Amino acid sequence: MTFLGLLAITFVIGRVVPIDPVLSVVGDRASRATYDAARLAMGVDDPLVVQFLRYVGDVVQGNLGRSVSTGRPVAEDLARVFPATLEMATFGIIIGVVIGVPMGVIAAARQGSWIDQIIRVLALAGYAIPAFWLGLVGLVIFYAKFRLVGGPGRIDIFMDGMVPVRTGLLLIDSLIAGDMRAFRSAFSHIVLPATILGFFSLAYIARMTRSFMLEQLGQEYITTARVKGAPEWVIIWRHAFRPIRVQLITVIGLSYAGLLEGSVMIETVFSWPGIGNYLTTALLNADMNAVLGATLVIGAVFITINKGSDLLYRLLDPRARA
Repeated sequence: MTFLGLLAITFVIGRVVPIDPVLSVVGDRASRATYDAARLAMGVDDPLVVQFLRYVGDVVQGNLGRSVSTGRPVAEDLARVFPATLEMATFGIIIGVVIGVPMGVIAAARQGSWIDQIIRVLALAGYAIPAFWLGLVGLVIFYAKFRLVGGPGRIDIFMDGMVPVRTGLLLIDSLIAGDMRAFRSAFSHIVLPATILGFFSLAYIARMTRSFMLEQLGQEYITTARVKGAPEWVIIWRHAFRPIRVQLITVIGLSYAGLLEGSVMIETVFSWPGIGNYLTTALLNADMNAVLGATLVIGAVFITINKGSDLLYRLLDPRARA
């Protein structure tokens, strides 16, 4: 039902934008007869209900139309660009979780200390610093000046296309091919943009973890455990942290989905051939098939992640199974 609602929203968007879908296909130099024939073939004059049902049927069959920008089916384009975004976002969320969760726990356990203040400032910076500015500064310092990381793109240009595509995830494909040189090149290119994404992710995760932990540390059962002489690390990680795991699933899931759809600026700065870059190009070219297809995929990702979060709820919280 949620996906059907998403289909309805994208369908309406495609009909209300002031762009003639027929003109985008035949071009502005086409004759009137060609224009009318294309309009008839595309069914633009059919009732909206008929158009929507046809749209749903096409999407179910994997037909998202043809991109005006690339001349290829949108589904093929998205299958090509989405793995790049998935790889970078996954790298970023791993950084966000591995660093952000302990930061939030430590900040809550040391509430009011200098450590807490530093972590809170870092979390605030993650909300205040523009992504494109941080990306440009990172390129200037770590790539242009010190040459510690690779530059824009997913891999060195002379290796582009040399790794056989298996999963679309360049790090994994290079390992499958046994090409360690390509793996090192791909890793050097992904580490900076993924770390920047991870920084924004860990800022959100750390702040929410701190908030959840402070609530738990103020409960009576924590006071009881301290009176009984339980070690502090046991109180923090076994007693206080366990109840917030379910809440953190939602936070991490939303953060991950946000990285998948919100990395447009980072992909633009780093010339990363992902869905954000693809969507930006499609918008600039008024390529509505590509825009709606990318929007549909991003929405489907959100739905999938939410469903996965619900499943994890049931696994971690027995009360949810009732």
